Amino acid sequence: MRMSKLSVHVRKRPTKTLNMKGLMVQVSRSLGRTAPLLRRSIHSGTRPASTATLTRKAERPVTSDDIYAREEKYGAHNYSPLPVALERGKGIYVWDVAGNRYYDFLSAYSAVNQGHCHPKIIAALTDQASRLTLTSRAFYNDVLGAYAEFITSMFGYDKVLPMNTGVEGGETACKLARKWAYSVKGVPRNKAKIIFAKGNFWGRTMAAISSSTDPSSYEGFGPYMPGFELVPYNDIPALETAFQDKNVAAFMVEPIQGEAGVVVPDAGYLTKVRELCTKYNVLWIADEVQTGLARTGRRLAVDHEGVRPDIVILGKALSGGVYPVSAVLCDDDVMLTIKPGEHGSRGDGGREAVGKCSEDGRGSAVGAEQTSKDIVTTVRGKGLLNAVVIRETKDYDAMKVCLRLRDNGLLAKPTHGDIIRLAPPLIINKDELQECIDIIQRTIMSF
Repeated sequence: MRMSKLSVHVRKRPTKTLNMKGLMVQVSRSLGRTAPLLRRSIHSGTRPASTATLTRKAERPVTSDDIYAREEKYGAHNYSPLPVALERGKGIYVWDVAGNRYYDFLSAYSAVNQGHCHPKIIAALTDQASRLTLTSRAFYNDVLGAYAEFITSMFGYDKVLPMNTGVEGGETACKLARKWAYSVKGVPRNKAKIIFAKGNFWGRTMAAISSSTDPSSYEGFGPYMPGFELVPYNDIPALETAFQDKNVAAFMVEPIQGEAGVVVPDAGYLTKVRELCTKYNVLWIADEVQTGLARTGRRLAVDHEGVRPDIVILGKALSGGVYPVSAVLCDDDVMLTIKPGEHGSRGDGGREAVGKCSEDGRGSAVGAEQTSKDIVTTVRGKGLLNAVVIRETKDYDAMKVCLRLRDNGLLAKPTHGDIIRLAPPLIINKDELQECIDIIQRTIMSF
């Protein structure tokens, strides 16, 4: 069970003769949303520095190297960031501490689909936070019900269970599936199984890593969660074989596997998943944390095939990146199997500002067709969730390409070594998109 207009100058190179079609653009309209930042003050128990010392420090600007060194010294080493130190963002752009502007082609892993610091979301956040920030679920408040009505109406489900993070949404979906299996399907106590697709990623909690096939996620953290089994992604016969076990409660799958490198299943795969889950009385859990909320050009990625999961998990862009917020949507026959006191979270629905954020904006979709086959082996994706696979040689790899993209004014990040994910905010317009395609093309061809 492993189970910008760019402020960065690019050195001119001799012109090369290219035998290529270039990058082709398809633009579609979608939905968008928005994003702010919260700051917290830190109390220090150390003796205050002298006025002269503070003045000297204030006069010396903080450099990127200062920021790298401080984080390295005081922060946990559980990430390997691209070397760029950002201090502000607006819309599709971010700026580093030296004032250089970049296109953001990661969008905080799709948490800022609506762009950085969207004024509508910030206004909603600050307005509500100035009146009431948190009630917990110990009391009613005047916003949660309105939010629940809005989101369930939008996505067509009876109930919503708000949570904090995407991985909490996944945990909640697993708990709902097990509870439903025992109380509705009749699975013997403690025998329920949940099937996952290999290559999945939904977080780093103990449950999430127990379903992972990535050693960097699970290695050294055993023992693992029982009752989790794996089948290959995009493999309907293997899934049907797994469903022969009457103790299977649910199948949890990403419509497009994001962290695995934007892996898009065959057309019709999701339709067949729906058919099999119905046939074998298995709940279908769609992990739309990254693909949902218009990232792929539709409100949900499953909408491309017109199918309806039993449980949908949302997160990331649900709050525009300003708050950790997720949501689990399903109908009464599943949701009401959990009773008061059986599940919860510190901020599940008590975060009033989240319910004030409304839907507004425009998204685009980009598809890359061809570039140099010597460097790029594969281009894949849907909507504004795309990836290029870089052939690794002694002269270049995905990280080197990302570093040169940074130097050319566009930020992206490798995943799984040889894959670069490309996911700008959905508010990017056609001209901006074309400029970014030109940057990507020029960068790749510079190797």
